Formats: sequence, structure tokens, C-alpha cells
Amino acid sequence: MGSTYTVKYVASRDVAAKEQLQKETEAILGELDRQLSTYRSDSDVERFNALAAGSCEAVPAAVRELVAAGNRLSADSGGAFDLTLEPLLNLWGFGPQGRAERVPDVQEIEAARAITGHRHLRIDGERLCKDAAVQLDFNSIAAGYAVDRVIARLQELGVRSYLVEITGELKAQGHKPDGAPWRIAIEAPRDDERVAQKIIELDGLGVSTSGDYRNYFERDGKRYSHTLDPQSGRPIEHSLASVTVIDASTLRADGLSTALMVLGPERGFAFAEQEAIAAFFVIREGQGFVTKSTKAFDELFGAGVGQ
Repeated sequence: MGSTYTVKYVASRDVAAKEQLQKETEAILGELDRQLSTYRSDSDVERFNALAAGSCEAVPAAVRELVAAGNRLSADSGGAFDLTLEPLLNLWGFGPQGRAERVPDVQEIEAARAITGHRHLRIDGERLCKDAAVQLDFNSIAAGYAVDRVIARLQELGVRSYLVEITGELKAQGHKPDGAPWRIAIEAPRDDERVAQKIIELDGLGVSTSGDYRNYFERDGKRYSHTLDPQSGRPIEHSLASVTVIDASTLRADGLSTALMVLGPERGFAFAEQEAIAAFFVIREGQGFVTKSTKAFDELFGAGVGQ
């Protein structure tokens, strides 16, 4: 997955040695990279992507688990979440084929959209099947899944208090060695410097932030975000700059932050409230930003806390 990671934990007599924890963590990440990376041609997902329409292939449990999770997120969000966008991501220059920084025409977009959609995927036992030439891209969900996988193994090795972060997605439980809670910053959506928008304390919760402020290109004075709307096949066009989701499952937080980013400030907020999702929205207004949080978020952290 080409990811960076950080693991912080509180050592005790019941916890395995540091060297074993690091070895086990890197083994999990290495395995997931071989299974899920779209940046290596020998990965399981890229072998599946290369198959013709009407094909089935045995895939690892991780691939099936993520496709199943993606199916649920897609259905729950009305199609705002979609794991099959690789043809569109490549078309817009945000996929593994590299940055083109050009605006494709309508015919190109519609041709790519024709081979996207979870309806084209089917899990058949240990096999994954497709009835169109769909291509999977797990970047919107893989890091959250990796966090949960690493934590599950660390817990088996005796770790009880930890903070695990992989490519920006993270989860924390327990406390620091000095007894203080794990605190993390929700960043302001700026591409020039890192500034904290809000500070929150975590215990048993995962965090994921999606935004349009780091991965984009500009053409003729217009910004094109890497977040694509599956319904239009085009980058999102609204005032939502970033959204942070808190959930006990880091995988779910990862996927929901993408879905809410696609839905935008109005539809996304309404959906988050309806589904009792703990979410924090940062919205562009004039030359600055305004923020709003869902009831579920406020119940966890208090309205206005840490701002």
C-alpha cells in the first residue's frame, strides 16, 4: 500500500518484546501490500483487475472482506462510496498510472463509468467474480482495515494501551505511559501548513479524515480534487473541505469519511445525522472555514471542545 505507520504502546510484563511487535506489524503490512496494492502488478487485486469481464478468481480473505465492506458502504450511502473507480481515477490522473493533469471529455468519462459499480461484483465462496471489466481500488478503505488488523494482532500479543496510525488513519485505546489520554488533532484543511482545527481524546475509537486540500490539480483556474463522485464520474464540486469520522471500526471510519466527502456539506451532514455517525465537517465560506459536528460527535467530545 506504500504506507507509513506509527505504533505507540505502553509496555508491561504481559506485552511481547518490541522487536516481535515490530516484526509482526510489518508482516501484516507486507501481506496486505501484496494483496491490496494497485501500485504493484503482482498484487492479488491487480491480477483480478486484469481479468476480462465474466471472470472469477480465488482471492485472499482480505480482498473478500474489503469488497463485502465496500458493498455495505455503497448500499448504505446510496452509491457515494465505490471501490470500483480505478478506471475513473486513472482517467483523471489520480490512479496508479500517474498524474495526467488534464480534464477528460464527456465520452471518456462515460466510457469509464460504464465499467464501474458494485453491481458488477459477486463473491462466490473464496472467489470474486465480475460481469464487467471492473477494476478495484482499495485506497479509500485499506488503511483503516490495516489499522484494525494490526491492532487485533497487538492485542493478541498483550498490548492494551496503544495508538496505531497508518497513512493518517488511526485508532487509540487506553492511555499513555504517564496516564494521560491519547489526544489527536483534527487538521485544518490547508495545503501550505499543518494547523490543528480541533483536539480530541480517544479511547477505543478510530479516526479518519477525508479532504480535498492535498491531492488535486488545477486547470484554467479551477481545482480538481482526487475525490470522485461515482454518480457523475467527475471530481466533487462543493464547499466541503474536509470531514472527520470517529468510529469503533477504523475501516468503517475510513470508508464513511470518503462517502461523506462525496455527499458534501448538506447531503453528507443529513446522512451522518440520520445514521448517528460521529462526524466533524469543515466547510469553506468566503476566505475562511466554518465547522459543524453531528449530535453523535458532540455526545462523544462535547460541542465546541478543543476548538
